[in-house]
Amino acid sequence: MNNSKFLGTGVALVTPFKSDLSVDHDALTNIVNYNIDNGVEYLVISGTTGESVTITKQEKKEIIATITKANNGRVPMVLGIGGNNTAQVIEEIKSTDLSDIDAILSVSPYYSKPTQEGIYQHFKAISEASPVDIILYNVPGRTSKNIEPATTLRLANDFKNVIAVKEAGNNVSQYLQLLKNKPEDFLVISGDDDLALGVVLAGGAGVISVIGQGFPKEFSEMIRLGLKGNAKDAYKLHYKLMDVIGYIFEENNPAGIKAVFEALKLCQDTVRLPLVPATNSLKNKIQDFVNTF
Repeated sequence: MNNSKFLGTGVALVTPFKSDLSVDHDALTNIVNYNIDNGVEYLVISGTTGESVTITKQEKKEIIATITKANNGRVPMVLGIGGNNTAQVIEEIKSTDLSDIDAILSVSPYYSKPTQEGIYQHFKAISEASPVDIILYNVPGRTSKNIEPATTLRLANDFKNVIAVKEAGNNVSQYLQLLKNKPEDFLVISGDDDLALGVVLAGGAGVISVIGQGFPKEFSEMIRLGLKGNAKDAYKLHYKLMDVIGYIFEENNPAGIKAVFEALKLCQDTVRLPLVPATNSLKNKIQDFVNTF
């Protein structure tokens, strides 16, 4: 088991769109290069930030192909494959070419509100079907159901290919319970940009970040400093980025980070309904931040 490839900063890549709402593959290539050139450790494809729920199967294949080509083997890649229909998730795993993928990121079942036993059985079935490692994704604000630490730890202990959890519950106590009780080689990855440094300093493996792709040099350096235990210098970078971390989640994700990319001239701020672009007032705050950063 080589979990070290997921230490540090992974970025939950956006899917850039043109004005006609088609995928902007040139912009996506530029964003991938921008992130790798500025030091991120790995790429996460087709997560929430990639607007996965409004991407077609064919578009997803094309997005994977573009990112794979741009990456050219430079950093590990994680692919989002999850949902609340267990059989359908397994079918996607089996029908997807995972030869260039290092792990899948699989969200806890949303909307259905299963019990903890249901969540365990869902991931048990996925573990048994997956030829690559699995990162659990706990985001109760979107799924309406928390993966409780006991369930995460049960999965971590029972299945060798369940190697990590991306925790995005903004719950410090839950992070600490996981860090205290996890198997030695199991990774606790922050999914909360505002808490990521504190989680790393407490023993976490790093972050799968939204804001990190907008400011990859500073954010990934902050996490590396945290992994080395250099809290003083790491917090200098955290405070420098703190305002914009708040801004990008003020309205919705990924409208906020796309407004950052628009300010950086890397892609348009276009999102697909039911999401709408950031308001002008928020875009102005983000533009001012980028201008003075």
